[in-house]
Amino acid sequence: MSDTCFRCHGPDASSRMANMRLDIREEALKPKRHGTPIVPGDTEHSEIIQRVFAKDGRVMPPPFAHKELTEAQKQTIRRWVEQGAKYEIHWSYRPVTRPGVPKVAGAENPIDAFIQARLAQDGLKPSPEADRRILIRRVTLDLTGLAPKPDEIAAFVADNSPDAYQKLVDRLLASPAYAEKRAVRWLDAVRYADTAGYHGDVERPAWPYRDYVLRAFRDNKPFDVFTR
Repeated sequence: MSDTCFRCHGPDASSRMANMRLDIREEALKPKRHGTPIVPGDTEHSEIIQRVFAKDGRVMPPPFAHKELTEAQKQTIRRWVEQGAKYEIHWSYRPVTRPGVPKVAGAENPIDAFIQARLAQDGLKPSPEADRRILIRRVTLDLTGLAPKPDEIAAFVADNSPDAYQKLVDRLLASPAYAEKRAVRWLDAVRYADTAGYHGDVERPAWPYRDYVLRAFRDNKPFDVFTR
C-alpha cells in the first residue's frame, strides 16, 4: 500500500485525493461520501477492496499513477481487511520486548534454547561437544582473532571445574585482545591511523580516540554513554 496507494491517499495533504487517507487507521475507517474506505472484517462494504478489484475505470491504483498491484498483493489486502485491518507502527518505533524462551531440555542458556528449538523443528540435533583443545581454539579465535597459547590450552584442558568454559570466556572478554578486535570497525569508520599516510607520512596524534574505544570495549561501557 505504501508503494501503490499512499501517493494519493497518504500523509501528503497537497497530493491527497478524495479526502481519503489510508496510512492512519482512524482515518481509513471514517465513512466518506462515496463509501467507507475500510470496514474491518467486511470486504463487501470496504471501498478499498471494491476499487482494488474493479475491472472498469474505478480501479485503483488508477492508470495515470503507473502503479499496479499484482494478484497476490490484491489477495493479501483482501485477507488483511477480512482479518480486521490491523495497523502496526514501524518495528523501529515499537517498544523492545523479550520473547519467551523455549523450554528445551539440556539448554544451558537462552541462546542455546532458541537454537535447539529451531534444530528440533527441522528434525536436527546438535553436534557433539567439541574436544577441549578445539573448543578453546574456536572461542579464542572468535573473541580475540588470535590463537590460544600452549600454556592457555594446557590450563583449560586441566581445569575440571564445571564452570571452566565460562571462566575461559570471561577471561577472554576482559582481555586487551578482545577490545582490540572489537574496536577495529570503529577505528576503520573514522579511518584511524597513527600517521597521516600522505607525503611525509607525519605522525597524527589521534591516539586518545583509539585508547578510548579500546577502554570502552574492555570495560563494557553502555552504548549510549560510549557514543556520547
